[in-house]
Amino acid sequence: MQYCASPFHYQRRATREVRVGTVGIGGSNPIRVQSMITCDTMDTAASIQQTLDLAAVGCEIVRITAPTVKDAANLQHIVAGLRERGCSVPIVADIHFKPEAALEAAKWVEKVRINPGNYADSKKFKIVEYTDAQYAAELERIRERFSPLVLFMKEHGCAMRIGTNHGSLSDRIMNRYGDTPLGMVESALEFARIARDLGYHDFMFSMKSSNPKVMIEAYRLLVARLAEEGAKDEGGRMKDEEDGGVASIPRGEAAAPLHPSSFIPHPSSWSYPIHLGVTEAGDGEDGRIKSAIGIGSLLSDGIGDTIRVSLTEDSVHEIPVAQALAAPFNARRDAHDAELATLNPQLSYDPFTYARRATGRIERDGVALGGEELVRVVVRQATFDKIAHKVKAMGDYQPEIIHEAANIAEIDPRDLAAFTQINASVGPQFVTVRDGLDLPVIAAFRLLAARLDPRHPILLKDTLVPATDHPSPITDHNFLPTLLTAATNIGALLCDGIGDAVLVQGEPAPGQSLRLAYNVLQAAGTRIFKTDYVACPSCGRTLFNLQTTTAKIKASTAHLKGVKIAIMGCIVNGPGEMADADFGYVGGAPGKVNLYVGKTPVKFNIPEAEAVDRLQDLIREHGKWVDAPPPAVAESAA
Repeated sequence: MQYCASPFHYQRRATREVRVGTVGIGGSNPIRVQSMITCDTMDTAASIQQTLDLAAVGCEIVRITAPTVKDAANLQHIVAGLRERGCSVPIVADIHFKPEAALEAAKWVEKVRINPGNYADSKKFKIVEYTDAQYAAELERIRERFSPLVLFMKEHGCAMRIGTNHGSLSDRIMNRYGDTPLGMVESALEFARIARDLGYHDFMFSMKSSNPKVMIEAYRLLVARLAEEGAKDEGGRMKDEEDGGVASIPRGEAAAPLHPSSFIPHPSSWSYPIHLGVTEAGDGEDGRIKSAIGIGSLLSDGIGDTIRVSLTEDSVHEIPVAQALAAPFNARRDAHDAELATLNPQLSYDPFTYARRATGRIERDGVALGGEELVRVVVRQATFDKIAHKVKAMGDYQPEIIHEAANIAEIDPRDLAAFTQINASVGPQFVTVRDGLDLPVIAAFRLLAARLDPRHPILLKDTLVPATDHPSPITDHNFLPTLLTAATNIGALLCDGIGDAVLVQGEPAPGQSLRLAYNVLQAAGTRIFKTDYVACPSCGRTLFNLQTTTAKIKASTAHLKGVKIAIMGCIVNGPGEMADADFGYVGGAPGKVNLYVGKTPVKFNIPEAEAVDRLQDLIREHGKWVDAPPPAVAESAA
């Protein structure tokens, strides 16, 4: 199966266009940026204001939750209020459990998002062995529930997102496919086949997970499966074209001009646009890094037509991050891409199943790397010299290997003679891509790993142009692009299983570059050295203040190295979306919290004022609590 044109040559995936009001997604359009408001949908004034605030900072599409028919009906007043104020931003209704709410919402908005895992199912975590006949009967039941919405949306020109979430797969899918990327893809395709059978094509897909590795694998598998389905259509023609025309006229005003980039060969009938997102990414640097690993790596492979960065912060803070992630790909015109387009070496990784590249074990500066050792953090000598006086006080953010003393072979991955020499060596060599090459970082290291014998460990870099090489001192340094670049490049490669050590050299501040290196390792799930949090972004379903609650939980648990805690605002993002968290803090009712161990609820209806303390007690009960270090020690390690 093929998930992109080439892992070494950038080409954006060709898709059909889906219109969402005045905004086109896919086709020749730029990568669109969207977000979601956080207030109660029944608060019309607040909903209008938050949408206006998002539009003011460049949000192109706004999503609003509609958990009930009453909420869905109020979308009429929200949309009317926005249009009266001259705001034409398309509105998306977010639907989970109630088909009736979806039908009501479709009357008023430009797009409806449905979650296949709970649209027509109530999740009970039951183990059921379905016969083929029973499974077919379940699909027929879903068809009966889903078809009225599809037909209504087709008639009224409303778009749809079929949005699978890793943690909310139905019992039917879980029992047949497991909690896997394959299950996520099949869940979405079941609904897509129904839509296509009814002649409806104005939809797109998403495959969200809080785990970047799972998210990347699911999207790759989805795109590969869509390509296979499209190849079955004679001549790659769109079904609606074969039927004599476009299936429906999109709701909204006249179409906006298309993006001037014309990258597309004619898309197949299954080439639907893709919405990218890492769900429950969290806040601060950690949330931005985790989002960049998942979203940035897929954009680098040409996958993705619209993105949402999900942060546990006010929604307006998501937009600059999303814009910064999308901008390089909206403008991408790499001169060197043609040079790499003809390359087709055997990949060192399976794109659909994570496995770390097997290498030999070596030692540098008395530190072991490669093999089954931890992925190490490397610094330049100049960086080490600036922080040498405080290394012992840096706790978990210490440099481990100095680049100049590590005997690292630096090569151009296009230089076949260099590979011949290194691969002929007796023992494993420490190898990296040479600085100064005009090559995309991800493609360069993939090519290096493909041509290098597996026994040789690889040092990953965030950039091939170190910050110290800039001709003039860096002033007014913007850390966000540096963070996103490092997370995208190093994180994508780590999720491919490539890399035995990392060097962040695009950030000039020594302490900040070290923190960034370790945080990328943590977010990629490669090296866990601190507490891991899965925190959902707020929305109208949230039953407590996520930002203040997350801060409070972090303040009391941040010293629990290796413990994973999920903080979920409601049951929609509850037991399933917590993925592989050790403990969960989930809104159960207004002012009440349920606590989980894994995906199992163990304590119910705890008053919110007591819930953080009860969470600590639960962690103690399961033997994962340690007392925080004294303040003086904690400060010196910061």
